[in-house]
Amino acid sequence: MKNKQYPLYFSLGAILLYLVFFVTPSFIGFYYSFTDWNRYTSDLNFVGFDNFKTILFSNINYLQSIKNTLIFTLVTIVLKTVIALLLALLLTNGIRRLTNVHRLIIYLPAILPMIVVGIVFKSILHPTTGVLNEFFIAIGLTPFAQKWLTDPKIALYSVILVDTWKGIGYIMVILIAGLQAIPREYYEAAKIDGARAWDELRAITIPLLMPALTVVIVLNLLYGLKVFDIVYVLTNGGPGYATETVYTVVFKEFSKGRYGISTALSTMLFVIMTFLGFFVIRLMHKDK
Repeated sequence: MKNKQYPLYFSLGAILLYLVFFVTPSFIGFYYSFTDWNRYTSDLNFVGFDNFKTILFSNINYLQSIKNTLIFTLVTIVLKTVIALLLALLLTNGIRRLTNVHRLIIYLPAILPMIVVGIVFKSILHPTTGVLNEFFIAIGLTPFAQKWLTDPKIALYSVILVDTWKGIGYIMVILIAGLQAIPREYYEAAKIDGARAWDELRAITIPLLMPALTVVIVLNLLYGLKVFDIVYVLTNGGPGYATETVYTVVFKEFSKGRYGISTALSTMLFVIMTFLGFFVIRLMHKDK
């Protein structure tokens, strides 16, 4: 019996939902980003690139939020990918006993709601009553006690570490699946040739794991650029604008009724996401 393709109309429902709930709102938002739309006037005037000029040249806080978002994205990509890769290698090739238990323990934070994680770590990192500072003081490491979420110099990196703790389990699972898909014959041949562990990692594991690494990096990139909930719960963008991200600013500007500015910020972030996503995929597969 010949294999037959499913008729195109089987996918019409999904395509229709995608058009109605994603494509159409995206185009409407793109149009509104070029207007002075706000809650205080019923007139809707086309203002061209005025909103984007305001974001880039007239308000330092908007630029700070873009900078924070890019820092958050870059650092979390590096931390999550490197730590998750080390854990995946360890749990695939290193630990032989209780491997599944270890994987479960590391993966558990990934299934916790981000709001719950934020509330818990907000208590842990409290500058005066937080468990972490009390622990450092109790063991005599008082200089290590910091104002984790209220010091502008370290608040963003505190949020980054919390997000990394939550996300490495999910990334680890993807990389473990990639590692298990690599034929073992390559490693057996490498051992016969006298290859060391580093040689196997460099010449076999990383190249053959590249599809999984591409997925991981793109997912982290898209997530990092859209980050909102963990920042909102832990710091609400503070202290000052030290941890403000694009989507926390979008949320606040929309709450103030400045819809044109908020949609312009979303449009700008969409362009950045599209460009960076395309660049990363091309870079990771430049030899193909």
